[in-house]
Amino acid sequence: MQADTSPIIRIIEEEYEIPQLQRTRRISALLPFDYEQSGKSYPVLYLQDGQNLFDEHAPYGNWAIDQALKELAAGDMADVIVVTIDHGGEERINEYSPYFHPRFGKGKGREYLDFLKFTLKPYVDKTFRVIPDREHTGIGGSSLGGLISMYAGFREPSIFGKMMVFSPSLWVSPKIFYHAQCFRPAEDTSLYLYAGGRESSFHLPNVLRMKNALLKRGGDKSLLQLELNINQEGTHSELYWREEFPKALKWLYFQNQLNDEA
Repeated sequence: MQADTSPIIRIIEEEYEIPQLQRTRRISALLPFDYEQSGKSYPVLYLQDGQNLFDEHAPYGNWAIDQALKELAAGDMADVIVVTIDHGGEERINEYSPYFHPRFGKGKGREYLDFLKFTLKPYVDKTFRVIPDREHTGIGGSSLGGLISMYAGFREPSIFGKMMVFSPSLWVSPKIFYHAQCFRPAEDTSLYLYAGGRESSFHLPNVLRMKNALLKRGGDKSLLQLELNINQEGTHSELYWREEFPKALKWLYFQNQLNDEA
């Protein structure tokens, strides 16, 4: 009988306190199926919009990362702990916006990033068998979740060495392009960037603009490994991010296995 390779889903807490925002949030961890027996330590990926990642009843669909991890485990490409953070509902735009916006007001993205840096990551590092260094720590999300993940990677390169960014809402915070031009990672950093050709009129152009900004920035360009994938038929939806997740995870975390297969 074939072993079940589904990840172990643990609800860390339904109302995990976010002192930087004076709010609470459900936070979950998806552990490798053999976590309890392996004794190994694992890299970590922090993903935004937890409600849309593995809940079959999510109103707009979900990424089905639990199913993707199950399938990837068959090829030994699921040895990673995925920590999911639910969004704040009506506060989502505010929390995922790094800067002031004339329509949405002062963003709380910096406070949200401080929560990840000072509260959640130390807890995860202490609670689970993780490899805590930046090389093995990633952050990701889609839409506004992609925006805040890119901001986190640019602002805290000593913490996040990997970024998984799908269809980022760069229009909300044009200042992010300035941070891209000033981005100077001191060590190897990997960014997987995705956009669909049938999203809004500005999503794909902004992603291409971001790519150009990163390629033209100063500093040692060899320290940034950038992978851009465009699906010309892709819309701004979980359906396409669901397809992209396993590709991005393999590229970010399992390059050695991919090279062996080539």
